[in-house]
Amino acid sequence: MNPDTTTRLGELIDKHLPRWVSLRHDLHAHPELRYEEVRTSDVVAEELRQAGYEVTRGLGGTGVVASLPGIDPARAILLRADMDALPIRETSQHAYASRHEGRMHACGHDGHTVMLLAAARVLRQLPALPGTVHFVFQPAEEGGAGAKRMLDEGLLDRFPSEAVFAMHNWPGLPAGHFGLRAGPIMAAGTRFRVTVKGVGAHAAQPHRGVDPVPIACALVLQFQTLCARHKDPVDPAVLSVCMIHAGETDNVLPETVEMRGTIRTLSSRLLNELKESVDRLCQGAAQSYGVRIETEFFQYYPATVNTKAETDFCAAVLRSTFGDERVHLDVEPNMTSEDFGFMLEARPGAYVLAGAGGDAGLHHPAYDFNDTLIPAGVRYWAALAHDYFQRPVEAR
Repeated sequence: MNPDTTTRLGELIDKHLPRWVSLRHDLHAHPELRYEEVRTSDVVAEELRQAGYEVTRGLGGTGVVASLPGIDPARAILLRADMDALPIRETSQHAYASRHEGRMHACGHDGHTVMLLAAARVLRQLPALPGTVHFVFQPAEEGGAGAKRMLDEGLLDRFPSEAVFAMHNWPGLPAGHFGLRAGPIMAAGTRFRVTVKGVGAHAAQPHRGVDPVPIACALVLQFQTLCARHKDPVDPAVLSVCMIHAGETDNVLPETVEMRGTIRTLSSRLLNELKESVDRLCQGAAQSYGVRIETEFFQYYPATVNTKAETDFCAAVLRSTFGDERVHLDVEPNMTSEDFGFMLEARPGAYVLAGAGGDAGLHHPAYDFNDTLIPAGVRYWAALAHDYFQRPVEAR
């Protein structure tokens, strides 16, 4: 980005920043869960229209897409922000805290949405780009695989893109710093449900039934050996049983026990191996104890794998925009999952962590997006869009 464009960008950010902060607070006060982002998508669409964009709605249910045409219509990239909130009760005392009991923006998607909206506005007021930029506002990142649904409904057919990019605020990094790495940066993940079906009986007469509770407890312990003893120790994996439900009273052996949890790895290969191992353990236990055990796996997300060329490009953009000291290469991959991985399976691209500082982590009831990140996020998106089409052909 040349000096004149950089100066103009700074002027636009200074001019609009108070409005963007106010908009972020408005979205924070009105969180909507996955595939319910009706008000949010209305706000996004109206902001884009006011900035002069034609808006496409309905992909993925509540998704919103707008495009900034470039000089060469054959070239295009995609920038993505997620819009949904979480089913968490907010405990912060902000004036703009959630007005809806039991749901809040505990992951910063309100900030992601505003940063991309702001970038769309300022890029429209800067010199024309060599190629087109598609701004994608995606529903249902939190467990709903909204990215996959948008892809399945033709996102890349209707908005062809040669590369895809996303950004997520990250409390583990100092505010205003950025982290990235080539290869997996977020884990593949799947959720599971295991149901042990025994035979109920009086608690004083366990011999008249088949108690599923100790069988389930034994399985929880055996599951832990899968990550500790049945895979290469340098290949990260986490298997967590997070919910157990059994019975309705304290003097009756229950008919069933249901366990739910997640498996997370940095490769889809290992994830599939662990799924097979869980099922094998369950069927072995069923045969040993004489019960039925059902396993179900759902809400699969692939690993979020950054391609090297696009990661190197984003690192160069960040360094030229913010300086070397604020850019952290080769950050450790995180075992959380992110459905942008579906988009990275379809196109090359990179997912960047934007440092947010603060004490409360993501998904914490006291978490709040750091508004000081908004100008940095807008600068990054604008610089990425301006510099991408200047890359040498061999770097693409």
